[in-house]
Amino acid sequence: MNKELILVTGGARSGKSEFAERLVLHYGRKCAYIATAEIFDDEMAERVRLHQERRSPQRWNNYEAPYAAEQVMDEAGQGADAVLFDCLTLYMSNLMYGKVAAAGTFEEKVIFVKGEIAKLLEAARKTEKLVVFVTNEVGSGIVPDNIMAREYRDLAGWVNQQVAAECDRVFYCVAGQAIDVKKMAFNFDDEGAEEWKK
Repeated sequence: MNKELILVTGGARSGKSEFAERLVLHYGRKCAYIATAEIFDDEMAERVRLHQERRSPQRWNNYEAPYAAEQVMDEAGQGADAVLFDCLTLYMSNLMYGKVAAAGTFEEKVIFVKGEIAKLLEAARKTEKLVVFVTNEVGSGIVPDNIMAREYRDLAGWVNQQVAAECDRVFYCVAGQAIDVKKMAFNFDDEGAEEWKK
């Protein structure tokens, strides 16, 4: 049984969700889909509908987790061979600005959100199933012109780093193609670093 944690990232319409779904189905006969979106308008409702159309009830159990996703992760893992969590950036947005958002400074919000993500990662490991997280790359464009958007961009980058560090594999999607980032990533040689310090 595959027990890996995997992060799939990419920009808008990069093919990341489709790749993540195929990846989960490749490893699991019965899969769990944890959705984090809250529907506030017609556009979001249409996006959710398109995602749902791709998932047959024969292969998928669906869960909603805009908040306290670690609790849902435990339940989802019990009834499936593999779990798909889509997506981290929406979940982070709920934690930053939704009904459970922490009051206080940006630094205090960062501590709160990263703590919630840590709970989610711990729950994912405890499932002992393949768990695939989908996230968005939001910091590759122009610097936003307002502080709220800049804070969101910064925290999304930090959360992506936090999750990537804990995941066994990280895939970056562009134009429908997935690249295994961890396989290509540079790793500092600890022994060499100690030699340099002498």
